[in-house]
Amino acid sequence: MTGRDGYELLDSGEGRKLERFGDVTIARPCAQALWAQSLPRGRWERAAAAFDREDGNRWHNRSALPASWTIETAGLKMKLSGTDFGHLGIFPEQREQWRWIRETVRAACAARGGRVSVLNLFAYSGGATIAAAQGGAEACHLDASRGMVQWARENAALNGLEDAPVRWIADDARKFLAREIRRGRRYDAVILDPPTFGRGAKGELYKFERDLPETFSSVAGVLSDNPLFVLFSSHSPGVTPAVAECLVRRAFKGARVECGEMMLQAADASMSVPSGVFARAAFGGNPSGGAA
Repeated sequence: MTGRDGYELLDSGEGRKLERFGDVTIARPCAQALWAQSLPRGRWERAAAAFDREDGNRWHNRSALPASWTIETAGLKMKLSGTDFGHLGIFPEQREQWRWIRETVRAACAARGGRVSVLNLFAYSGGATIAAAQGGAEACHLDASRGMVQWARENAALNGLEDAPVRWIADDARKFLAREIRRGRRYDAVILDPPTFGRGAKGELYKFERDLPETFSSVAGVLSDNPLFVLFSSHSPGVTPAVAECLVRRAFKGARVECGEMMLQAADASMSVPSGVFARAAFGGNPSGGAA
């Protein structure tokens, strides 16, 4: 790797985005990019591979992609690999959240004189888990997919965190939260990015609109007596920053709430692409504060 960041949004427009992951350039769908593309058509055509959903999920020139490769971005090393759904094992719009998690946890550990405990639900390939561990947290990483939990463990090892105090769990989030409440296990911070539609480890169905209120109630039930934060993010259609803020304010009354759009930042800021939303609830024990 050179000194440049491992991720770069090269261009967007006409419902597509052109991204660089390390030395690999890929074109993928981007429904929000309604404007015209800036780079010449030939630059897009030189992408190593492309993915579209025009006739089902379909890769073009997928064989040109490495079986797996590693990039470094936002202070994290992440293993990438093409999946059948066009994902690569990273959502780079979460990079600012990873930085925030790492610095907030680090400040809290220093202020409290010891580790804080962080629960990462719907944790995917572990970016937030790794950021929390880098900050000094004791973490619990939970995802319904055993394959994704293993992928996250490999990412932790890439970052020298194979022996960090992390519990790696493949389970349904709702069942896990119910057990933690019964056991009296508590966490200083909870991170969650629930799917619009997903299935648990044993086929349990998760529907965002139906199940999110119960999930938030359960998250409140596992917070410690001196909580640090809850970080909620979403890619679900119709969830705007205002909706995310309202959900979090109602679920965690009295918290200071900061919300906004997650962005894929381009060199030309006018071409940056909104890619989901976040809302952060900061409590009295959060040394980094938070905007109300």
